[in-house]
Amino acid sequence: MPRLNLKKPRLFVEDDLHRDKNIELNRNQTHYLLNVLRRKVSDDIFVFNGRDGEWSAYIESEQYNQRILLRLLQQIRSQLVLSDLTLFFAPLKEARLQYLIQKSVEMGTGILQPILTEYTKVRKINRNKIQRYAIEAAEQCGLLTIPMVDNLIKLTDALSGRRFESTLIFCDETLNNKNPIPLLKHVISGPIDLLIGPEGGFSKVERELIRSQHHTIAISLGPRILRADTASVAALAIIQATIGDWSDPQ
Repeated sequence: MPRLNLKKPRLFVEDDLHRDKNIELNRNQTHYLLNVLRRKVSDDIFVFNGRDGEWSAYIESEQYNQRILLRLLQQIRSQLVLSDLTLFFAPLKEARLQYLIQKSVEMGTGILQPILTEYTKVRKINRNKIQRYAIEAAEQCGLLTIPMVDNLIKLTDALSGRRFESTLIFCDETLNNKNPIPLLKHVISGPIDLLIGPEGGFSKVERELIRSQHHTIAISLGPRILRADTASVAALAIIQATIGDWSDPQ
């Protein structure tokens, strides 16, 4: 398969993908290609749907800047399996939530699980908007899979619904500064659940509940207090570098 080429536009579509199929883009996608990227008829583009890999296509026609019709050519990358890394996070205000979602997707998160804790300040979410942020991140960074966005649930429900074989990595801001890498290197391969706290941290009761969970590892993220969106990126980088898809497979 050819190496990923991010110089060409990539778009997520809902349609099934196969050779010689025509796909009609929606108005937002049409505007993006024609007016933002200045693409025209016969220009190349890549498309993916999270199921059928990535396909090369070209702009076959456009209807007065209202709709673009694409023609699929061939599959250039096979579909990959969705990551088994789940991020448990408390909702944030709009700009910081967008950052958290986009960067978490870029860092390889497979499931986005918003949670309510005692100190969570933002207590409602728009799943469609979060899904859109995830799709935009996948388009930009070359991903073939779109993370699942689950419903907003209480922390207690999220913990009780965890997969038994998963390891829970708890980012505990009360721990003394200690290098987390030696702890993570002892993690047995399998699903990872990463738990990032809300802006106000966890209550004493919540902390005790988290630590009582099966296969739980509490780690420090350094000597500084990090914002929740920064903490998620820092923790994901540590995980991917030690036991994730950045690490040496041997």
